[in-house]
Order: sequence, then C-alpha cells, then structure tokens
Amino acid sequence: MTTTAAAVIGGVDTHADTHYAAALDQVGRLLGTRQFAADAAGYRQLLGWLESFGSVQRVGVEGTGCYGAGLTRFLRGRDVTVVEVNRPDRRARRLRGKSDPLDAEIAARRAMAAYDTAVPKDTATAVESIRVLRLARDGAVKARTAALNQLKDLITTAPDQLRSSLRGKTLRKVAAEAARFRPDMTRLANPVQVTKIALRSVGARVVALNGEVAALDRQLGALVGATAPRTMALFAVSTQHAAQLLVTAGGNPHRLRSEAAFAALCAANPIPASSGKTTRHRLNPAGDRDANATLHMIAVLRMRWDPATRDYVTRRTEDGLSKREIIRCLKRYIARQAYHAVTADLAEPATCDDTPKLARVSSEPVELIALDEPAQGLISARRNGEPTFTHVQGIADAMMAALSRGVDRVIPKQLYPDLRESLPPELPPWVKVR
Repeated sequence: MTTTAAAVIGGVDTHADTHYAAALDQVGRLLGTRQFAADAAGYRQLLGWLESFGSVQRVGVEGTGCYGAGLTRFLRGRDVTVVEVNRPDRRARRLRGKSDPLDAEIAARRAMAAYDTAVPKDTATAVESIRVLRLARDGAVKARTAALNQLKDLITTAPDQLRSSLRGKTLRKVAAEAARFRPDMTRLANPVQVTKIALRSVGARVVALNGEVAALDRQLGALVGATAPRTMALFAVSTQHAAQLLVTAGGNPHRLRSEAAFAALCAANPIPASSGKTTRHRLNPAGDRDANATLHMIAVLRMRWDPATRDYVTRRTEDGLSKREIIRCLKRYIARQAYHAVTADLAEPATCDDTPKLARVSSEPVELIALDEPAQGLISARRNGEPTFTHVQGIADAMMAALSRGVDRVIPKQLYPDLRESLPPELPPWVKVR
C-alpha cells in the first residue's frame, strides 16, 4: 500500500545567534519547537528536523532581509518554499505573551493560513551587490557630511589669524588645505597649533572620504549600467535612482504580481480620500520611503526639463489639481515605467566587462555617443547619423548611461588626431566609439 508523507508547515523566529523553529501538521496541530544555531550547520539541522515530521510544504521566516537572510538563502537553495512573515501584531502579543517559541508558532500559522504571502527578495543576484555598495556609499556620504559640519564648527571658533585665512572658501577647499597643515607638535599648549592639528585631522578625513565615495560611485555606476541599461535610459534616472529602484524590486521581480504592486511597494499608489461630495485621492504614507523619494526626485526633474511632463502639469493645473496631486500622478506613471524597465533588465543576466577596448574606426557605420555640455549631463547618441537625446544628472552619470548603451570608453577627441579627422566636425570634445 502506498503512503503519502504528511505535509509540514514551518515557522522560524530569527535572531542574530540562534533561530527558533516551530512545526505544524496540515491541520494546524503543533508538532514541536526547537532552537538552532544561526550558522550553516544550524540551517542543515533545522531543515532536517522539519523533514523528520514529513514533507515540508512551506516555511514562514521572520526577517528574511536581516537575521533570516542566511536561512532564507539556504532553504531556497534546497527548493523549499519560503514566505516572508511579519512580526506578530501587538494585540496578539498582549493576549498570548511574548517568547521565541510563541513567535515561531505564530510565524508557522501565518504561513499556513496564507495570511502572509510575500516572496522574499533573492539575495544571490547582482541587485544584492548593488544594495551592499549603496550601503557603503551612504555611510561614507553621511560620515563626510558629519566631518564637513565639524570642520565648519572648528573654523567658527578658530583663532582670528587662522580663521581669517580660511574665510571665503568652500568647505571642500578648506578640507584639502587643512589636510596639508604642518602644525608645530612641540607647542601643544598653543591654541593656534592645536586648532591646526584638529583641522588637519578632520580635513584628512574629508579627503579620504571623498576618494572613498568617488571609488564607490565608479563601481556602482559600472554595476548598475551593466545590470539595468533600460532603467538607466529612462528620462531623469541617474545611477543612484536606478540603484534604489532595483533594490526595491529585488533580484527576483517576478515576486511582484503587477506594476500596481510595485507602485504600492514604492508608496506611489493612490489612496482614496473621498468624503461626501468630494472625490479625491491622497499620497500613500507607507511603503518604501527611499523608493518614494527616488520617484519624487525623478518627477521634479521631469517637471523642470521634460517638455511632455511640463505640458502635462499645465493641463492638470487647468483641471484644478494642486501641485501635490500632480506630483502624485507623475510618481504613479514613473513607477509604471520603472516596473517594466526593471523587470526587463533583470530578466537578462548582467554582464560587466572591466576591460573595455577602443574599437578601430573603419569605413563601416559605427555608433557614436557624445557628451554635449558635460556639466549638464546631456547625452547625444548618433547611429548612422540619426541623433537621439537623453538627459541625465551630472557628467559621471552621463558617462555611466553612455556605457550602458554598449559603448566602450570615453576619450578626449583632441588626443586622437586620426580619430578626430574621421568624425563629423559638429561633435563635442568628449566622444565614445564602439
């Protein structure tokens, strides 16, 4: 006689050093709870313990992007369905109390009842690399801002002769100058010399952080350009904007049911705020606030530089909408664009070649990408003489956007006389050739 293995639903309450697991049968009976170490051996023991009760149907895990990230990767690598479970609500905690076994049991019951159905992000793709690089960059930028603020305070209270020499200069220039100070280390009781020591220390910190941010920007630009060329090609989408949209979507965008779900994740979906004879919608205060801020900045840039968006703003203003409501509509439209671009980008494997090569110019048609007015970041792409234009923010993002279009290297035209002679004279000094 053939027997069918009983279905088992697991729940895990994750912590930094240990994970607590609970197992339920297919009718909701608690089969047991147990604690495991939060390491590779513990993951194997946890899965083996769940499988000892029967066939594992699904596992609800708390904190799949934090303490449960390692366990989630392990379970998904073993073809186990993982569901991201939110922590128990406060009402349930007040009624039943709080403990690790209870939290694990609640996670299993929420997974069994399909109360939580969110698919965890895949942390084994290039998007995870982008997230880690952005995390390091954001930390460096915050540290640089703190150092610049400290530098400003030191200048404010510095002795007169030292403060007068630093007035009228930007903080960046002051930091570079202060990093080269040579104070007299034998006169530590002199406020001027000690202030120079402090300024040199903070200035050197700013200079080092500038180099760190620049290096991370280069690495992030190359990775985002290779991972999401379609997203980078959207109007007013810079490297940082594209990176945030990728991180919000995750490395497995199929977990998002539709572009409406992505808009809700970015807090760009309309929330009804109607009452009586008034019919209106308002902004969503929930969702990923970083992604929402990214959509807001893209909308503001398009309102300033995109003729089609400016016409739309004029038309909607005549319809009686406020600027706040118009931006909400724009953010919803941008979220739709971004969803289709991100899903198309992540459907293809990213390729990032760190050894670009300059193509030889021949009589055959080639594609040229020129950076017109680099300070404004305007890219002019010509294919067989047909120009197209894309606005981006800044020269660095313009170069990365050019790289994402499959062109190998930026070169100054004046350094290549032979190349310059073969190019149309109207092209600006910065040219890329494939």
